[in-house]
Amino acid sequence: MSRGYIIGSISVSDPEGFKHYVAAATEAIQHHGAKSLVRGGRCEILEGEGLTRNVILEFESYDKARSYYYSPEYQAAMKHRIGISLANIIVVEGA
Repeated sequence: MSRGYIIGSISVSDPEGFKHYVAAATEAIQHHGAKSLVRGGRCEILEGEGLTRNVILEFESYDKARSYYYSPEYQAAMKHRIGISLANIIVVEGA
């Protein structure tokens, strides 16, 4: 079975407020058994209009990745970043 990945690129306008999102999202990630491959860290935009905070989460399957995003736990966490960040988030099926 192929794995599923949530890939997010985020630009944060309120780093202090964003800490509430990170804490709540961490709980949701753990609850859904995801593996964090990338969460923040140094980045360099080589092409296009990328955002400066990047996240890659690995799940057992594409369906589990989708379920995480639409779960009550993540939807509650997401409310903490609305208005203080801009995000591009996708789900991808991979090896």
